[in-house]
Amino acid sequence: MKRTKNRDIDNYQFTVRPLSKAEGGGYLVEYTEIPGCMSDGESIEEAIANGREALLDYLAVLKESGVKPPKPDAEPAQWRQRLPRTLYTKLTKQAESEGVSINSFVAAIIAEAIGAKQGANPKRG
Repeated sequence: MKRTKNRDIDNYQFTVRPLSKAEGGGYLVEYTEIPGCMSDGESIEEAIANGREALLDYLAVLKESGVKPPKPDAEPAQWRQRLPRTLYTKLTKQAESEGVSINSFVAAIIAEAIGAKQGANPKRG
């Protein structure tokens, strides 16, 4: 299957939440703009990587079918955060050990925290 090129898949929003033991454990990634596009993994990083694969497969199928994919709802945002050098070093080392960029690693941590908070209190958005 030919992959979609030149499309920044990072613009698609996703959520990450822990799966209960009854659900099999690990983490679930869901793309909010694409109903049914989801994946899971044992770790947050694995779930995000599997979710990206699911999104790439989805976009490739649409392209092969001649269907235009939905546009992401939002452009990525950016902010700068000053960190103590020791925290930055720990984040960098952990990201390297996971095989991801520090940006991806921190985004995954934030996504997990938001998903856990929403899972604990589903009435909040």
